[in-house]
Amino acid sequence: MTDREIYQEIVRLQGNGEAAVLATVVASSGSSPRKPGAKLLLRADGSILGSVGGGRVEAETLVAARAALEQGEPKSLSFTLTEDHGFLCGGSMTLFVEPLGRAPQLIIFGAGHVGKALCRLASACGYRVTVVDERAACARGEELPGAASVLCAGVAEAFARLAVGPQSAIVIATPGHQSDFAAVRGALATAAGFIGLVGSARKKKVLLATLATEGHSPRVMARVTTPVGLDIGAETPEEIAISIVAQLVRQRRGERETHNDGNSAGRGRIAADGAVQAAPAPG
Repeated sequence: MTDREIYQEIVRLQGNGEAAVLATVVASSGSSPRKPGAKLLLRADGSILGSVGGGRVEAETLVAARAALEQGEPKSLSFTLTEDHGFLCGGSMTLFVEPLGRAPQLIIFGAGHVGKALCRLASACGYRVTVVDERAACARGEELPGAASVLCAGVAEAFARLAVGPQSAIVIATPGHQSDFAAVRGALATAAGFIGLVGSARKKKVLLATLATEGHSPRVMARVTTPVGLDIGAETPEEIAISIVAQLVRQRRGERETHNDGNSAGRGRIAADGAVQAAPAPG
């Protein structure tokens, strides 16, 4: 097994959004089974590529790799080689166990101006982006550079096809209120870690009233961030995309959230088709 094959597999896994752990021998002395640079790749399904020497060294490395896969934390391992490790000639080894986390998932409902800008920027920031739009004219891959996948589907069909978990973020920017609210309902039925809706303070008021009428609890409704995006005074689709990605990054890094109660992403107001209309300055 060559390093090139391992690196190619890492690229493939990352492209598919799959997690893995790479264990690398970083130092050795004496009679060690593998020298610095030897690698072992543990996939999320438990399969292995490469080797760091076999015996107890490899067994203990795999235990650490599985823990890193679950916890997302790197770790250094040091071994003084003895008969217990299956080696008679002595020596030592140090390994670095590194989780290669899956790219964070962002699902964008709506391929309008804001959706397109958000797709470009989020993919450049390392997100694995899926764009959903039931309009065939909008849900075209050539119009959405950076998207890992594009679904031409309605809200219900999209959620039936998508795998959404606690590490997933959903941003909703569809052409109309009804489709926006349908996407919000679908998102609330998932375990998504972040749900954001592009819109104005008025849309927020209508949404919350609608959800309350439908029997959603305040705790459930609080999962929806709207207007989505940090308040940076954004007006253009690109500026609004920046504000949304900034909020996603802050949430992903675990910093304390604050919510913007004005128009989405500052003074800009989102029209039904995703275009931006300047809102009058306060005061």
